[in-house]
Amino acid sequence: MVLENRFVPKPAPGVDLSRHYPVVSATAVAGIPEFVRESFGVRVLNRANRDALLDLNVVTDHNSFIPHAVMCRFAESIERQTGHSDYGLLLAPHLSIENYGCWGEYVLGATTLQAAAKRVVRSLRFHSIGDRFEFCVEGEMARIAYRSAAKGKPGYSHVACGILGVLLSFCRAYLTRQWAPVRIELDIPRPARSWHYEETLGCPVVFDAASPAVWLETYHLSARKTDSSSGRRLTVCDLAQSRGMLSSADLLGVVMEQVRLQLFSGSVSIERVALTLDTSVRSLQRDLNRDGTSFRDLTGAVRLRRARNLLAETTLSVTEIAADLGYSSPAHFARAFRKITGLSPTEFRAAVKF
Repeated sequence: MVLENRFVPKPAPGVDLSRHYPVVSATAVAGIPEFVRESFGVRVLNRANRDALLDLNVVTDHNSFIPHAVMCRFAESIERQTGHSDYGLLLAPHLSIENYGCWGEYVLGATTLQAAAKRVVRSLRFHSIGDRFEFCVEGEMARIAYRSAAKGKPGYSHVACGILGVLLSFCRAYLTRQWAPVRIELDIPRPARSWHYEETLGCPVVFDAASPAVWLETYHLSARKTDSSSGRRLTVCDLAQSRGMLSSADLLGVVMEQVRLQLFSGSVSIERVALTLDTSVRSLQRDLNRDGTSFRDLTGAVRLRRARNLLAETTLSVTEIAADLGYSSPAHFARAFRKITGLSPTEFRAAVKF
């Protein structure tokens, strides 16, 4: 008997999910570059970053977000380079919801496992757009599952294993580090070495399921946190202030965020952005035109915002800022900046400091 209905996160008021690309908080990749570097070497990591079209080393802002397709391409590259078809399984034990920034802190601020699951339901939109969290009770068993918008993309099998790693860390925050579920479900085909999954995860594994999930006895739902140390008492309103851009991110916001992140990598192009969003250049241009803008306009707006910040908050020279923003010369940057602001970069810096 189902005692508690399955919960599905609702979009923020006014958000039209049909106009959104699936994105997830950059905290979802926390620790992954370090794991790859230590396990496979810096050359493998650098190549995977190039294949993903985004340098995961520079995605350090917990309030930024990345397309699901980026994680899939990164994982697919690791497998292709190393031959490890079980890369995701190797990675899973090193992932934790504790590394998910303020959202993870809010979720784990609940006193019991069941209360924490309800917090995920209430706040998932501040971690991802396009994913679903499922929590249900059937008799004496409970199922906790996470359905990713990345499903079906090349490299997803590794993402699915990573999701399981996070779900296990979520449960073990209230149980023990050695705890194992009754069984685990994975929405990937049964691999040739299926025994390796059960050996690593410590319990029976069911493949070809609806989504990654863990099954546990219902009495565990009342378990209290194993770590009694007190943290910040965060609320949904706190998440809205720090992650509001993610919960309301439309096409323009997603594109501008990818331009901002690619600026850190030193190369910005509509082709790279379209690939990270798993769409074509033509489709992206059409969608932007429908919103009354263009990729060039958005790129210019992002560059201007960053230029203002660098001029106001750093001592970098105009030449260094021009190079940082991808301009071919300081003169080109100065002309573009004056055209929009009416001031040269030097005049703007002097006015701000004054």
